[in-house]
Amino acid sequence: MIQPFRIDIPQSDLDDLTDRLSRTRWPNEVADAGTDYGFPLARLRELAEYWRTGYDWRAQEAALNELPHFTTEIDGQNIHFVHVRSTKPDALALILTHGWPGSFLEFLDVIEPLSRDFHLVIPSLPGYGFSGPTHERGWDILRVARAWAELMRRLGHRRYGAQGGDFGSAVSLTLGAVAPEQVVGVHVNYLPTAPDPDAGIALTQEEEARLDRVRQLMAARPPYQALQATTPQTLGYALTDSPVGQLAWIAERFAQWCDPRTPVGDERMLTDISLYWLTATAASSARLHRESPRQIPSCPVPLGVAVFAHDITQSVRPLAERLYDIRHWSEFERGGHFAAMEVPELFARDVRDFFLTRLAP
Repeated sequence: MIQPFRIDIPQSDLDDLTDRLSRTRWPNEVADAGTDYGFPLARLRELAEYWRTGYDWRAQEAALNELPHFTTEIDGQNIHFVHVRSTKPDALALILTHGWPGSFLEFLDVIEPLSRDFHLVIPSLPGYGFSGPTHERGWDILRVARAWAELMRRLGHRRYGAQGGDFGSAVSLTLGAVAPEQVVGVHVNYLPTAPDPDAGIALTQEEEARLDRVRQLMAARPPYQALQATTPQTLGYALTDSPVGQLAWIAERFAQWCDPRTPVGDERMLTDISLYWLTATAASSARLHRESPRQIPSCPVPLGVAVFAHDITQSVRPLAERLYDIRHWSEFERGGHFAAMEVPELFARDVRDFFLTRLAP
Protein backbone atom coordinates (compact mmCIF):
# COMPACT_ATOMS: atom_id res chain seq x y z
CA MET A 1 0.00 0.00 0.00
CA ILE A 2 1.22 3.49 -0.89
CA GLN A 3 0.34 6.21 1.60
CA PRO A 4 0.74 10.00 1.51
CA PHE A 5 3.37 11.26 3.90
CA ARG A 6 3.79 14.63 5.57
CA ILE A 7 6.92 15.78 7.40
CA ASP A 8 6.07 16.79 10.98
CA ILE A 9 9.02 16.67 13.37
CA PRO A 10 7.88 16.88 17.01
CA GLN A 11 8.75 20.20 18.65
CA SER A 12 10.32 18.28 21.51
CA ASP A 13 12.94 16.90 19.09
CA LEU A 14 13.79 20.39 17.87
CA ASP A 15 14.00 21.67 21.46
CA ASP A 16 16.28 18.76 22.35
CA LEU A 17 18.57 19.60 19.42
CA THR A 18 18.83 23.23 20.54
CA ASP A 19 19.57 22.15 24.10
CA ARG A 20 22.27 19.68 23.06
CA LEU A 21 23.94 22.27 20.83
CA SER A 22 24.00 24.76 23.71
CA ARG A 23 25.78 22.22 25.93
CA THR A 24 28.46 21.12 23.45
CA ARG A 25 31.74 20.09 25.04
CA TRP A 26 34.37 21.36 22.62
CA PRO A 27 37.85 19.88 22.14
CA ASN A 28 40.92 22.05 21.91
CA GLU A 29 42.82 22.58 18.67
CA VAL A 30 46.52 23.11 18.02
CA ALA A 31 47.63 26.47 16.66
CA ASP A 32 47.51 26.88 12.88
CA ALA A 33 45.87 23.46 12.50
CA GLY A 34 43.98 24.28 9.33
CA THR A 35 42.53 21.01 8.05
CA ASP A 36 45.61 18.93 8.88
CA TYR A 37 43.93 17.27 11.86
CA GLY A 38 40.33 17.27 10.61
CA PHE A 39 37.48 19.74 10.35
CA PRO A 40 38.53 23.19 11.68
CA LEU A 41 37.21 24.16 15.10
CA ALA A 42 36.32 27.77 14.23
CA ARG A 43 34.26 26.72 11.19
CA LEU A 44 32.46 24.02 13.14
CA ARG A 45 31.60 26.40 15.98
CA GLU A 46 30.24 28.85 13.41
CA LEU A 47 28.02 26.19 11.84
CA ALA A 48 26.86 24.88 15.21
CA GLU A 49 25.91 28.35 16.42
CA TYR A 50 23.94 29.05 13.26
CA TRP A 51 22.23 25.67 13.54
CA ARG A 52 21.26 26.55 17.12
CA THR A 53 20.20 30.19 16.73
CA GLY A 54 19.65 31.06 13.07
CA TYR A 55 18.61 27.97 11.15
CA ASP A 56 14.84 27.44 10.85
CA TRP A 57 13.85 23.80 10.41
CA ARG A 58 10.16 24.67 10.35
CA ALA A 59 10.65 26.90 7.31
CA GLN A 60 12.51 24.11 5.53
CA GLU A 61 9.88 21.58 6.60
CA ALA A 62 7.08 23.73 5.18
CA ALA A 63 8.90 24.10 1.86
CA LEU A 64 9.57 20.36 1.65
CA ASN A 65 5.92 19.59 2.39
CA GLU A 66 4.96 21.36 -0.84
CA LEU A 67 6.32 18.27 -2.60
CA PRO A 68 4.22 15.09 -2.94
CA HIS A 69 5.69 12.67 -0.38
CA PHE A 70 4.69 9.05 0.05
CA THR A 71 5.71 5.91 1.93
CA THR A 72 5.28 2.25 1.24
CA GLU A 73 6.61 -0.99 2.70
CA ILE A 74 8.81 -3.15 0.49
CA ASP A 75 10.55 -6.32 1.65
CA GLY A 76 9.70 -5.47 5.25
CA GLN A 77 11.23 -1.99 5.08
CA ASN A 78 9.56 1.39 5.09
CA ILE A 79 10.44 3.37 1.96
CA HIS A 80 9.91 7.12 1.68
CA PHE A 81 9.81 8.76 -1.74
CA VAL A 82 8.79 11.89 -3.60
CA HIS A 83 6.71 11.30 -6.74
CA VAL A 84 6.39 14.26 -9.10
CA ARG A 85 4.39 13.69 -12.26
CA SER A 86 5.16 15.59 -15.43
CA THR A 87 2.43 17.53 -17.18
CA LYS A 88 3.19 15.26 -20.16
CA PRO A 89 1.10 12.13 -19.52
CA ASP A 90 3.32 9.94 -21.73
CA ALA A 91 6.60 11.20 -20.25
CA LEU A 92 9.32 8.73 -19.39
CA ALA A 93 9.75 8.09 -15.67
CA LEU A 94 13.11 8.52 -13.97
CA ILE A 95 14.10 7.18 -10.56
CA LEU A 96 16.78 9.37 -8.97
CA THR A 97 18.89 7.86 -6.18
CA HIS A 98 21.08 9.75 -3.73
CA GLY A 99 24.16 8.51 -1.86
CA TRP A 100 25.92 9.13 1.45
CA PRO A 101 25.96 11.64 3.12
CA GLY A 102 23.24 12.94 0.84
CA SER A 103 19.49 12.46 0.81
CA PHE A 104 16.51 13.07 -1.46
CA LEU A 105 17.32 16.76 -0.86
CA GLU A 106 20.13 16.45 -3.41
CA PHE A 107 17.57 16.67 -6.21
CA LEU A 108 15.45 19.60 -5.02
CA ASP A 109 16.87 22.06 -7.53
CA VAL A 110 16.44 19.75 -10.53
CA ILE A 111 12.84 18.70 -9.87
CA GLU A 112 11.34 21.65 -11.75
CA PRO A 113 13.47 21.44 -14.91
CA LEU A 114 13.40 17.65 -15.13
CA SER A 115 9.67 17.31 -14.42
CA ARG A 116 8.95 19.26 -17.60
CA ASP A 117 9.92 16.12 -19.52
CA PHE A 118 9.93 13.26 -16.99
CA HIS A 119 7.86 11.74 -14.22
CA LEU A 120 10.22 11.73 -11.20
CA VAL A 121 10.51 9.19 -8.40
CA ILE A 122 13.00 10.25 -5.71
CA PRO A 123 13.28 7.71 -2.88
CA SER A 124 15.23 7.82 0.37
CA LEU A 125 17.58 4.85 0.64
CA PRO A 126 16.62 2.25 3.26
CA GLY A 127 18.26 3.31 6.50
CA TYR A 128 18.28 6.97 5.46
CA GLY A 129 16.06 9.88 6.45
CA PHE A 130 12.33 9.35 6.32
CA SER A 131 12.71 5.75 5.15
CA GLY A 132 13.89 5.25 8.72
CA PRO A 133 16.49 2.84 10.05
CA THR A 134 16.87 -0.70 8.77
CA HIS A 135 16.37 -3.47 11.34
CA GLU A 136 18.07 -6.51 9.83
CA ARG A 137 21.16 -7.54 7.93
CA GLY A 138 21.34 -7.66 4.18
CA TRP A 139 20.23 -4.25 2.96
CA ASP A 140 22.94 -4.04 0.34
CA ILE A 141 23.01 -2.44 -3.11
CA LEU A 142 21.36 -5.46 -4.76
CA ARG A 143 18.48 -5.53 -2.29
CA VAL A 144 17.91 -1.80 -2.70
CA ALA A 145 17.84 -2.17 -6.49
CA ARG A 146 15.24 -4.94 -6.24
CA ALA A 147 13.18 -2.74 -3.93
CA TRP A 148 13.37 0.09 -6.48
CA ALA A 149 12.15 -2.26 -9.23
CA GLU A 150 9.17 -3.17 -7.04
CA LEU A 151 8.52 0.50 -6.21
CA MET A 152 8.40 1.43 -9.88
CA ARG A 153 6.08 -1.51 -10.59
CA ARG A 154 3.69 -0.36 -7.86
CA LEU A 155 3.67 3.15 -9.26
CA GLY A 156 2.76 1.82 -12.70
CA HIS A 157 6.00 2.79 -14.45
CA ARG A 158 6.67 -0.09 -16.83
CA ARG A 159 9.58 1.53 -18.68
CA TYR A 160 11.86 4.00 -16.97
CA GLY A 161 15.35 5.39 -16.63
CA ALA A 162 17.60 5.46 -13.56
CA GLN A 163 20.03 8.13 -12.38
CA GLY A 164 22.40 8.29 -9.44
CA GLY A 165 25.67 9.42 -7.93
CA ASP A 166 27.73 7.93 -5.10
CA PHE A 167 25.74 4.92 -3.76
CA GLY A 168 22.98 6.05 -6.11
CA SER A 169 25.24 5.23 -9.04
CA ALA A 170 25.76 1.66 -7.83
CA VAL A 171 22.04 1.25 -7.12
CA SER A 172 21.10 2.58 -10.57
CA LEU A 173 23.60 0.32 -12.36
CA THR A 174 22.36 -2.67 -10.38
CA LEU A 175 18.75 -1.74 -11.14
CA GLY A 176 19.66 -1.94 -14.82
CA ALA A 177 21.00 -5.44 -14.16
CA VAL A 178 17.99 -6.73 -12.20
CA ALA A 179 15.31 -5.12 -14.39
CA PRO A 180 16.83 -4.80 -17.90
CA GLU A 181 13.44 -5.14 -19.58
CA GLN A 182 12.11 -2.12 -17.71
CA VAL A 183 15.18 0.13 -17.47
CA VAL A 184 15.76 1.94 -20.78
CA GLY A 185 19.06 3.45 -19.67
CA VAL A 186 21.15 4.52 -16.69
CA HIS A 187 22.78 7.90 -16.18
CA VAL A 188 25.46 8.31 -13.49
CA ASN A 189 27.57 11.17 -12.23
CA TYR A 190 29.99 8.92 -10.38
CA LEU A 191 31.62 5.90 -12.02
CA PRO A 192 34.86 4.71 -10.41
CA THR A 193 37.23 3.06 -12.88
CA ALA A 194 39.94 0.95 -11.27
CA PRO A 195 43.40 0.58 -12.84
CA ASP A 196 43.63 -2.52 -15.04
CA PRO A 197 47.22 -3.40 -15.99
CA ASP A 198 45.95 -6.17 -18.28
CA ALA A 199 43.66 -3.91 -20.31
CA GLY A 200 46.29 -3.20 -22.95
CA ILE A 201 44.86 0.27 -23.57
CA ALA A 202 46.98 3.33 -24.28
CA LEU A 203 45.84 6.14 -21.99
CA THR A 204 46.42 9.86 -22.23
CA GLN A 205 48.47 11.73 -19.64
CA GLU A 206 45.28 13.11 -18.10
CA GLU A 207 43.73 9.64 -17.90
CA GLU A 208 46.86 8.29 -16.20
CA ALA A 209 46.66 11.15 -13.71
CA ARG A 210 43.08 10.16 -12.93
CA LEU A 211 44.18 6.59 -12.29
CA ASP A 212 46.96 7.81 -10.01
CA ARG A 213 44.29 9.46 -7.89
CA VAL A 214 42.40 6.16 -7.73
CA ARG A 215 45.58 4.30 -6.75
CA GLN A 216 46.15 6.78 -3.92
CA LEU A 217 42.63 6.23 -2.61
CA MET A 218 43.00 2.46 -2.86
CA ALA A 219 46.32 2.56 -1.01
CA ALA A 220 45.00 4.69 1.85
CA ARG A 221 41.32 4.02 2.46
CA PRO A 222 39.54 7.20 3.59
CA PRO A 223 39.03 7.09 7.38
CA TYR A 224 35.29 7.80 7.19
CA GLN A 225 34.83 4.88 4.80
CA ALA A 226 36.93 2.50 6.88
CA LEU A 227 34.91 3.26 10.02
CA GLN A 228 31.52 2.98 8.31
CA ALA A 229 32.52 -0.23 6.56
CA THR A 230 33.86 -1.91 9.69
CA THR A 231 32.23 -0.49 12.84
CA PRO A 232 29.12 1.51 11.84
CA GLN A 233 27.40 0.68 15.12
CA THR A 234 30.27 2.00 17.23
CA LEU A 235 30.40 5.18 15.17
CA GLY A 236 26.63 5.47 15.38
CA TYR A 237 26.65 5.91 19.16
CA ALA A 238 28.67 9.12 18.89
CA LEU A 239 26.79 10.55 15.90
CA THR A 240 23.34 9.74 17.28
CA ASP A 241 24.10 11.26 20.68
CA SER A 242 25.98 14.39 19.63
CA PRO A 243 24.57 16.79 17.03
CA VAL A 244 27.96 18.48 16.73
CA GLY A 245 29.50 15.09 16.04
CA GLN A 246 26.94 14.48 13.29
CA LEU A 247 27.52 18.00 12.00
CA ALA A 248 31.30 17.59 11.76
CA TRP A 249 31.04 14.12 10.19
CA ILE A 250 28.93 15.33 7.27
CA ALA A 251 30.11 18.93 6.94
CA GLU A 252 33.64 17.68 6.38
CA ARG A 253 32.45 15.62 3.41
CA PHE A 254 30.76 18.64 1.85
CA ALA A 255 33.89 20.72 2.40
CA GLN A 256 36.14 18.12 0.80
CA TRP A 257 33.92 16.87 -2.02
CA CYS A 258 32.34 20.06 -3.38
CA ASP A 259 34.04 22.14 -6.01
CA PRO A 260 35.26 25.25 -4.10
CA ARG A 261 33.75 27.31 -6.93
CA THR A 262 30.30 25.75 -6.49
CA PRO A 263 29.84 25.05 -2.77
CA VAL A 264 26.58 23.83 -1.31
CA GLY A 265 25.14 26.60 0.87
CA ASP A 266 25.03 26.24 4.64
CA GLU A 267 21.21 26.26 4.67
CA ARG A 268 20.91 23.28 2.34
CA MET A 269 23.75 21.43 4.04
CA LEU A 270 22.21 21.94 7.49
CA THR A 271 18.86 20.69 6.21
CA ASP A 272 20.58 17.53 5.00
CA ILE A 273 22.39 17.12 8.33
CA SER A 274 19.17 17.83 10.25
CA LEU A 275 17.52 15.04 8.31
CA TYR A 276 20.11 12.54 9.57
CA TRP A 277 19.89 13.90 13.12
CA LEU A 278 16.11 14.17 13.44
CA THR A 279 15.55 10.65 12.06
CA ALA A 280 18.43 9.12 14.08
CA THR A 281 19.77 7.35 11.00
CA ALA A 282 23.52 7.90 11.43
CA ALA A 283 24.22 4.23 12.21
CA SER A 284 21.75 2.69 9.76
CA SER A 285 22.92 4.88 6.87
CA ALA A 286 26.53 3.98 7.65
CA ARG A 287 25.68 0.27 7.45
CA LEU A 288 25.35 0.50 3.68
CA HIS A 289 29.15 0.81 3.51
CA ARG A 290 29.48 -2.47 5.40
CA GLU A 291 26.69 -4.37 3.68
CA SER A 292 27.55 -3.60 0.08
CA PRO A 293 30.17 -5.56 -1.86
CA ARG A 294 32.82 -3.80 -3.92
CA GLN A 295 31.61 -5.57 -7.08
CA ILE A 296 28.14 -4.96 -8.49
CA PRO A 297 26.33 -6.97 -11.18
CA SER A 298 27.11 -6.13 -14.79
CA CYS A 299 24.73 -3.53 -16.20
CA PRO A 300 23.57 -4.44 -19.73
CA VAL A 301 21.50 -1.34 -20.53
CA PRO A 302 22.80 1.85 -22.24
CA LEU A 303 24.82 4.12 -19.98
CA GLY A 304 25.33 7.87 -19.82
CA VAL A 305 28.20 9.30 -17.78
CA ALA A 306 28.73 12.83 -16.49
CA VAL A 307 32.21 13.54 -15.11
CA PHE A 308 32.58 16.57 -12.85
CA ALA A 309 35.98 18.16 -12.35
CA HIS A 310 36.06 18.17 -8.55
CA ASP A 311 34.51 14.77 -7.85
CA ILE A 312 36.29 12.30 -5.57
CA THR A 313 37.58 10.53 -8.68
CA GLN A 314 37.07 11.08 -12.40
CA SER A 315 36.15 8.20 -14.68
CA VAL A 316 38.50 7.00 -17.40
CA ARG A 317 36.45 6.42 -20.51
CA PRO A 318 38.57 3.74 -22.28
CA LEU A 319 38.39 1.57 -19.16
CA ALA A 320 34.68 2.23 -18.62
CA GLU A 321 33.91 1.28 -22.22
CA ARG A 322 35.28 -2.20 -21.58
CA LEU A 323 32.52 -2.76 -19.02
CA TYR A 324 29.51 -0.75 -20.18
CA ASP A 325 27.48 0.13 -23.27
CA ILE A 326 28.30 3.84 -23.11
CA ARG A 327 26.10 6.02 -25.33
CA HIS A 328 26.82 9.39 -23.76
CA TRP A 329 29.87 10.92 -22.04
CA SER A 330 30.16 14.48 -20.72
CA GLU A 331 33.05 16.26 -19.01
CA PHE A 332 32.37 19.38 -16.95
CA GLU A 333 34.89 21.93 -15.74
CA ARG A 334 32.73 22.88 -12.74
CA GLY A 335 31.02 20.84 -10.07
CA GLY A 336 31.94 18.15 -7.60
CA HIS A 337 30.50 15.09 -5.90
CA PHE A 338 27.10 16.67 -5.18
CA ALA A 339 26.52 17.76 -8.77
CA ALA A 340 22.73 18.07 -8.61
CA MET A 341 23.10 20.54 -5.73
CA GLU A 342 26.25 22.31 -6.94
CA VAL A 343 25.49 22.79 -10.63
CA PRO A 344 21.82 21.84 -11.07
CA GLU A 345 21.53 23.48 -14.48
CA LEU A 346 24.43 21.42 -15.91
CA PHE A 347 23.19 18.27 -14.22
CA ALA A 348 19.60 18.58 -15.46
CA ARG A 349 20.68 19.41 -18.99
CA ASP A 350 22.95 16.36 -19.16
CA VAL A 351 20.29 14.00 -17.81
CA ARG A 352 17.76 15.35 -20.29
CA ASP A 353 20.22 15.09 -23.17
CA PHE A 354 20.96 11.44 -22.44
CA PHE A 355 17.42 10.21 -22.00
CA LEU A 356 15.72 12.34 -24.67
CA THR A 357 18.44 12.57 -27.31
CA ARG A 358 21.02 9.81 -26.97
CA LEU A 359 18.43 7.14 -26.35
CA ALA A 360 15.96 8.40 -28.95
CA PRO A 361 15.08 5.73 -31.54
